[in-house]
Amino acid sequence: MSSAAADGHRDPRVRRPKYYLDGHAAIVFGAGSSGAGLSNGEAAARAYAEAGAAVAVVDVNAGEAERVAKAINAVGGVAIAITADVTREQQVVEAVRGATQELGVIDVLHNNVGVARTGSVLDVDVETWEAAVRLNLTSAYLTVRHILPGMLEAGRGAIINVSSVASIRDTGYVYPVYNATKAALNQLTVSLALTYAAQGIRANAVLPGLIDTPLVVDQITDDPAALAARHAASPTGRMGSPWDVAHASVFLASDAAAYVNGVCLPVDGGLSARCI
Repeated sequence: MSSAAADGHRDPRVRRPKYYLDGHAAIVFGAGSSGAGLSNGEAAARAYAEAGAAVAVVDVNAGEAERVAKAINAVGGVAIAITADVTREQQVVEAVRGATQELGVIDVLHNNVGVARTGSVLDVDVETWEAAVRLNLTSAYLTVRHILPGMLEAGRGAIINVSSVASIRDTGYVYPVYNATKAALNQLTVSLALTYAAQGIRANAVLPGLIDTPLVVDQITDDPAALAARHAASPTGRMGSPWDVAHASVFLASDAAAYVNGVCLPVDGGLSARCI
């Protein structure tokens, strides 16, 4: 062992790993939490900040946006809080404008918003269906539409869309609007990847499987059998953590993934492989 290593100092000849995001700015839509515990969106915002990016924390709930941004800043990160309903175009425009004014070029876009409405096509009315489409799919169109010009001008950018393993496999739940909108989000991701690759923009999707989020816990916290069954459904014997989704997203946003484009990456402990 070198004396520098023994002293705990970094050898200047050793390059910092490319998955760090120093000098980058990220915007995370849906960065708050719907209940107690860590959400996928909060984990993503915190993970981007830990990797070195400045982060615009966006949520429809002002208190949640402020809470997450404050937590990032409290440990030495750089974050600002923005309140916006991602289904309303003007609010997206204002969120992007505010983030750009405060942080400079936003070169990482993370779309995390979504809702899983259960019920067959006979159970879900038109209004519920259309609201789910707007939140799960149209929101990503709106954020990309207004972030992309800045990325194109800068000649760089990474788009991370949080989809679901339900977009490619039957997961045992009856929620056709969720299956359909997340599958469409995958194809939007691929279209973006192919359209803008030559201009320095990459687009990838992360497909979480069974993740232990506040939304899930709130639904089954009083049903130990359901909770155990959800753990057992994964080949790993446990649900994943929001950090698993966040760390995959940081990789896809970083230069370590510079040649990864148009990928729909399951983060599911092997669940999708077993569902073939």
